[in-house]
Amino acid sequence: MIAVPEDVAVNLMIFFLATFLGLELVRRVSRLLHTPLMALTNAISSVSIIAALIVLSEPKNDFVLVLVVVAIALVFTNIVSGFLITERILRLFRRKEKEKK
Repeated sequence: MIAVPEDVAVNLMIFFLATFLGLELVRRVSRLLHTPLMALTNAISSVSIIAALIVLSEPKNDFVLVLVVVAIALVFTNIVSGFLITERILRLFRRKEKEKK
């Protein structure tokens, strides 16, 4: 078995519990609130990516380095897909130009 420091194991357990709690909360959100919720998660993700970059500047060991790289990849994917989905939803509400005859 891999030897993981106790504080890392506790932090990972908190992370996974927070992930499942967040998933359950988001799952119960009304469809009308989806776009504002996406904007909020993009803001949270931008804070997360800055924190990951700060940790990346001085990684303490290889395990932390791997976690930070995975976190940056996931947060970047979340930010880009959030903007794409928000743009697509906003396009649905734009008025169509009348055809010129």
